[in-house]
Amino acid sequence: MSKKNQTKREAYAKKQEEKGKKVMVWIFGVLLALALIYLIWSFSLLS
Repeated sequence: MSKKNQTKREAYAKKQEEKGKKVMVWIFGVLLALALIYLIWSFSLLS
């Protein structure tokens, strides 16, 4: 494999990894927000 293709592939892999990390942060953030909303809702039913 030529050097040019290898560097392009590495750059693409790095970009994909960064995007994947961003998506994971968003997913966990949304799940945390939903958990907090559920807690607030469930405690409001108890009172």
